[in-house]
Amino acid sequence: MEKNYFEDYGVGEVFVSPGRTITETDIVLFSAFTGDWHQLHTNIEYAAKTPFKERIAHGMLGLTVGMALLFRLGPHVVLPKSFIAFYGMEGVRFTAPVKIGDTIHCEMTICGLEEKDGGRGIIEAHNAVKNQRGETVIVFTTKIIAGRRPA
Repeated sequence: MEKNYFEDYGVGEVFVSPGRTITETDIVLFSAFTGDWHQLHTNIEYAAKTPFKERIAHGMLGLTVGMALLFRLGPHVVLPKSFIAFYGMEGVRFTAPVKIGDTIHCEMTICGLEEKDGGRGIIEAHNAVKNQRGETVIVFTTKIIAGRRPA
């Protein structure tokens, strides 16, 4: 399942990460690391009065954890050995809250392969972070630059 080059990927290919449960400790550590102590994430009384009725994880916490779960598939599965750079992220949408105790995973589908030149190509992937009920909580598209197979 390890990949070496741009050409080793196919449009429609799907990768599904293992899951990880989001904890209160994750929220506290993320708040401390980023400085984002918004009450929606850290104040039970405040959060109870919101449409969510409870504290929720930061959107960026769910995005970074969900995205990184794909790396548990192996060092050269979602990123080939010839990986050059992360090219960008587009269309990020937080479609539902990630709550304390939710177990999230990421489903990545290759949706585009663009040859740039003889040495590089761009791999585009649609990503959906889902909770334990199969509900999509975050969607985004990523692009990476990878090396091409030598002639």
